[in-house]
Amino acid sequence: MRLSARSSEKAAEYNRYIRSKWIALMVLALVLFAVCVLAVSVGSSGLSLWEIVKALFGQGTVKSRTIIWNLRMPRVAAGIGVGIALAMTGCVMQNVLRNPLASASTLGVTQGASFGAAFAIVQLGAGVQIGNAGAAAAIAVTNPYMVTVCAFLGGIATTAVVLGLSRIGNVTPYTMILAGVALSSLFTGATTLIQYFADDVLISTVVYWTFGSLGRAGWREIALIFLFSGLAFLYFIFNRWNYNAMESGTPTAKSLGVPVDSLILISMVVCSLISAVSVAFVGCINFIGLIAPHIVRRFVGSDYRFLLPCSALMGAVIMIAADIVSRMLVAPTVLPIGALTSFLGAPLFLYMIIKKGNIT
Repeated sequence: MRLSARSSEKAAEYNRYIRSKWIALMVLALVLFAVCVLAVSVGSSGLSLWEIVKALFGQGTVKSRTIIWNLRMPRVAAGIGVGIALAMTGCVMQNVLRNPLASASTLGVTQGASFGAAFAIVQLGAGVQIGNAGAAAAIAVTNPYMVTVCAFLGGIATTAVVLGLSRIGNVTPYTMILAGVALSSLFTGATTLIQYFADDVLISTVVYWTFGSLGRAGWREIALIFLFSGLAFLYFIFNRWNYNAMESGTPTAKSLGVPVDSLILISMVVCSLISAVSVAFVGCINFIGLIAPHIVRRFVGSDYRFLLPCSALMGAVIMIAADIVSRMLVAPTVLPIGALTSFLGAPLFLYMIIKKGNIT
């Protein structure tokens, strides 16, 4: 009887644990819905709430429908897709590399992908500038597949170096961050050299592209971001138990039958791919992959059944919120969203380094 009562108590405790995680997931989904509604509502056009509602259902004036479906909704959709991709990347990288500071931006993957995309735009003619240089310019990616492939190759080159370092026994997780800084500097320098030998139009195109903007992705690019992010999410969630085992360390995971080597390799390649797709279409957006998983861990812990989807939702929330701020802070000028996410992420990055002590 005592054993049965104890089992019932354990079962009830587990049910409460699962319930709390589902509640956190639903709350994040509601928060994402709220910030998306706010993002669609705010702007300098002066549309009323009723005009916005009518435009969403294909009614109202041509002007209101154009503003909602050609300007605001693509920004929101791009923010959701890119936020999900970058947050999942950071969440998985932190697990397989056993490094709480790992993300696409801190390990140089974003910078490598940026170099690949810049190479495609300048040397291979995959992008052009429309309009004047500066804030009023627009970037048209004439060959998004070429940009994506080149960005992926740049990101995967960085990933190969990171994976190589992770196999060296005397390299600590925090030393890998220093390697990421070195790789970031290397690819930034290479991107600068590409700009140096380009003409003025292409220079301004690459510079403006590196600022990061959700406004330059059209529905075709957004569809590609969601396609790759969705496939990546399916792979990650399929391996959720393997990631949970990895939380206990590589030896423990191997003893439980987890194919550690192949899991690390495939996970990092998938992370590089979705990071490259995001960078190719919206430019450099840093620290989302670092911020989102650490915020979510405080509420749902390290159970990857819930950490992965919650991190994805949190990444989307942060992206949409940052985009709202970028449009409202000095309206009607739209600030580069990459700068705002860096302002958010850099203090957290420094805090984590101080908290962990000597990173070597």
